[in-house]
Amino acid sequence: MAVYSMTGYATAQYNGPADETGREAMPVLGMEIRSVNSRFLDLAFKMSDELRGTEPALRELLGARLKRGKVEVRAWIEGRTESGLRTPSPAELQRLVGLQDSIVAWHPKATLLSVAELIQLTSRQQALPSGLHDHLLTLAQTVLDSFVGAREREGKRLADMLLDRLKQLRQLAREAQPLIPELVAQQRQRFIDRWNEALGAGNAAGTPNLSTDAVQERALAEATAFAIRIDVAEELTRLDSHLVEIERLIKKGGDVGKRLDFLIQELHREANTLGSKSSSLELTRISVDMKVLIEQMREQVQNLE
Repeated sequence: MAVYSMTGYATAQYNGPADETGREAMPVLGMEIRSVNSRFLDLAFKMSDELRGTEPALRELLGARLKRGKVEVRAWIEGRTESGLRTPSPAELQRLVGLQDSIVAWHPKATLLSVAELIQLTSRQQALPSGLHDHLLTLAQTVLDSFVGAREREGKRLADMLLDRLKQLRQLAREAQPLIPELVAQQRQRFIDRWNEALGAGNAAGTPNLSTDAVQERALAEATAFAIRIDVAEELTRLDSHLVEIERLIKKGGDVGKRLDFLIQELHREANTLGSKSSSLELTRISVDMKVLIEQMREQVQNLE
């Protein structure tokens, strides 16, 4: 199953078939769907009054295919203004003017038609076909298929980016693992050297000497305490577990955005702990690099459905 982005756009038109006279039996319909990020599915419709009756069916159609995102649907009839009025054709105007001339010839005191009356009459003359809403739903299905396809392509790009960041995080984790034993060994040797220096200074001042075994035992105890304090094995294990789960969800697909967002927060927590336990510049660098990659992942995961 694919991973879908919450960002997408699609538009299409429906050109109605012509009748016997060559005129369009069905007006040209247009629709566009666009979306941006949102925690939930938020549908907004911008349609002329003639098309409002289709909104419940459109809402059901989109709700069955989309899970999250702020989605705006705009539908219109070509040649009509936002108020639902269309532009009258020259033939219609000529016919009305001819009727007006006939009436004036019979009744000279009759009032001539105003612009508003002409617009009103031409709008009434071409009532909307009864199958308009069915054609609008058919158009909506076409636009929705294109829209979902656009979100799928964007989702694939985001998924590829996330998998690349997972690969880099695993490499940083592998670099961090051998650093801990090295740091413990260095700390143990550093303690022994300082202790021997202190013993040498004590002997010169006449202070009783301690046995080598006692020094080694104390050094071991200090090194053990240091190792416990800087041990990040548990953090690295949890981090690897989160990486495995994130990769599984991406490859599984579907509406995984919320679960991925939670796992990214957990990754950030482990990287922070790794940095707080750091006792070397190299380990600090690894922690910082991890947090940069995790932040990049967090920004992109918020775009996923």
